Amino acid sequence: MRGYGFSKFTPNELPKGGFDELLKLFLELLNYTAGDANEALSWMNELDKQHNITTDDYGMGDFIEDLKNKGFLSNDDPKGGFNITAKTEQTIRQSALEEIFGKLKKSGKGNHNAPQSGTGEEKNADRREYQFGDSLDQIDMTASIHNAQINHGIGDFMMTERDLEVEERDFKTLTSTVLMIDISHSMILYGEDRITPAKKVAMALAELIKTKYPKDTLDIVVFGNDAWPITVKDLPYLQVGPYHTNTYAGLELATDILRRRKTHNKQIFMITDGKPTCLKEGLKYYKNSVGLDKKVVNKTLTMAAQCKKLNIPITTFMIARDPYLQQFVRKFTEVNGGRAFYSSLKGLGEYIFEDYIKNRRKTVR
Repeated sequence: MRGYGFSKFTPNELPKGGFDELLKLFLELLNYTAGDANEALSWMNELDKQHNITTDDYGMGDFIEDLKNKGFLSNDDPKGGFNITAKTEQTIRQSALEEIFGKLKKSGKGNHNAPQSGTGEEKNADRREYQFGDSLDQIDMTASIHNAQINHGIGDFMMTERDLEVEERDFKTLTSTVLMIDISHSMILYGEDRITPAKKVAMALAELIKTKYPKDTLDIVVFGNDAWPITVKDLPYLQVGPYHTNTYAGLELATDILRRRKTHNKQIFMITDGKPTCLKEGLKYYKNSVGLDKKVVNKTLTMAAQCKKLNIPITTFMIARDPYLQQFVRKFTEVNGGRAFYSSLKGLGEYIFEDYIKNRRKTVR
């Protein structure tokens, strides 16, 4: 008789034990509770009841005291609960960076440097003779003295211009990026939480730029019925609202932000799971969630074409598999000259990081 043989399912064990293990779980839960420390701690208490995540020597009360003593929690909630601190917000961003960028490094993907060599910031293995105009800090003095000894002997030391050896450097491009995040209601519909991975990616990308590419800029725009900018500090608390999807407003705001940036490289990353369904006309909203509304679609495509004229490519990360939505994204991408990824939630972070690093090597003029 043919059939399937099933082995016993053994679930992954939850972290158990001391402060560090429980902190990882607490930070992860904060992503799902939109930064609500009280709700995250309530979930941890429930997990402790069901799965015994604490020990007899270290309970939830000890963990909460340590969170306060180490600066992760404050008691300034007017309702009598806890709030997370700036230290916790930064730790969440760092955790997101390690989770996403760590996978990228393990896979060997990504190259941070431009293909051109010249006056730049990162040294590479290439060497050449000194040329007029090279800066003094490019000269490899050890190699130059060695060349002088070989060329002129050790007894009567002499160094000429031809003995000088210069280290080539890779030129690093500067990039201005606007990350657009869809916060329409569909981002939590159909039993799938799509906003939490989007927030994680934004926090990790912000931390990457802050630590590795401090001269690059990252602006974050959220869009529902309207569009507005948020700061990195706002990300842990970001929630989906009862909104339609005004993609046009998001693109318009992102473009206005990038117009003010002085860098050559400008780009928009857009994370969305649906079609544009809304426009604002004066003080009123035009909405249609049924099918692809021609009025809304054409307005959105016009904005995509305007971005192309401004040399602002749009990379769309589409978290949806519906054929008619993918057809719209293909048309949108064609009009803008950008790119589209039909990404699952699982690979979203790696896709965006790989694309960001790749785009840093391009100079749009």
